[in-house]
Amino acid sequence: MKKTKLDKIDRRILAELQENGRITNVELAGKVGISAPPCLRRVRALEESGYIKDYRARLDGAVLGYSVTVFAMVRLTSQAEPDLVRFEKHVKALPMVRECHMLAGEVDFILKIVAKDWDSYQEFLKNELTGAPNVTSVKSSLCIRAAKDEPGVPMD
Repeated sequence: MKKTKLDKIDRRILAELQENGRITNVELAGKVGISAPPCLRRVRALEESGYIKDYRARLDGAVLGYSVTVFAMVRLTSQAEPDLVRFEKHVKALPMVRECHMLAGEVDFILKIVAKDWDSYQEFLKNELTGAPNVTSVKSSLCIRAAKDEPGVPMD
């Protein structure tokens, strides 16, 4: 996957697609100021180069019955690579874990977890997380509300 240097048009394409992944190629071309065929070629090149990972819909968890979001700070007893990988493999198999990030500092991982309600999170914590390989502690922070929830990266 060869990374190409991005020009102004590529950056505008990325910004537009990040804002609206359902935009048609013709609409996208018009917004970035080029015709449709070269726009499509650029989008395909950006995909092949790895700048665009995928396309997906952002769902409203609350509407779907997932009203609780928790950020769980997890400490492990060992930070040896095999233990880190074992923990990562464990959480990848848990659908309620939506994000998992390894951190530097006092906490080893932070997880974003969605649950239908507080009781289902507590069951998840008891049955899936605290008993996971190498877990020494879990501190949970309940999300009250999201003031900002922007996916992707800032595009200038």
